[in-house]
Amino acid sequence: MLIRKIKLRRAIRRSKRRIEMIEQRRSRSQAALIAAILSNTHPDDRDVDYFNQFTEMIENEREKLHALMEELKGGK
Repeated sequence: MLIRKIKLRRAIRRSKRRIEMIEQRRSRSQAALIAAILSNTHPDDRDVDYFNQFTEMIENEREKLHALMEELKGGK
């Protein structure tokens, strides 16, 4: 049981780091979208696609993180 908790904690840390990394990558496309909005121009479709892809990846990773945290909490 202790080994399982250690593995869960490691997986939680990895998941949090992955979310941070994806959020950093998403912020680049987010900045481009905001710049387009502020200049009243149409944003580049690639920036929109990147933003949507990264957002979906973040949401999926957060779901995984919540499941891991629930599993850890339930195992205590």
